[in-house]
Amino acid sequence: MARDRSPIVKQSRREGVALHPKAHKIMVNRTQAPGKSPHARSGRLSDYGQQLREKQKTKRMYGLLEKQFRKLITEANRSKGQTGEVLLELLERRLDNVVYRAGFARSRRASRQMVSHGHFELNGRRVDIPSIRVKVGDEIVIRSRSKKLPLFQNHEDFMGDIAVDPVSWIAADTKKFTIKVTGLPKREEAEPGIQEQLIVEYYSR
Repeated sequence: MARDRSPIVKQSRREGVALHPKAHKIMVNRTQAPGKSPHARSGRLSDYGQQLREKQKTKRMYGLLEKQFRKLITEANRSKGQTGEVLLELLERRLDNVVYRAGFARSRRASRQMVSHGHFELNGRRVDIPSIRVKVGDEIVIRSRSKKLPLFQNHEDFMGDIAVDPVSWIAADTKKFTIKVTGLPKREEAEPGIQEQLIVEYYSR
């Protein structure tokens, strides 16, 4: 399975947003993009440059490769509603994102790995595909055998001081490791700071 193996801190500095908890501390002192001097002037990006950076930032936030992201844009274009908002809904409904949003993982990279290793059941069936799209009424639980692993036995220690903001469309129990999808994602509950219209404009060129 293809993956982006570039360092997450380097990606975070390039996009100007912490994509992983460990990037926060580093970016306090190193805010400039990789390869740029901290004393160099930052020129104004062209319209194309702004669109490209917004696309790259959002793609990396959710951990997708270009081919996956382009497919979602194509689907969003064909769906009813505003393309940008539909795109964000599709991104939020990915299983790996739901596991992260439920507070079961420190980052989306970690939640994607959990799902890929087959630690979860969706509606009673074992799943190992992070891109599975959940729907209203779906129930996600950790497999019985996986609950015995240190990752889940010592879940609070693994999470540390990371707190994931709850969302209205997920009912999660981090003690019993259960998730119930109770609705659909709202635009305002997607990752903050995303300008989805720039992404739509990028792919409309």
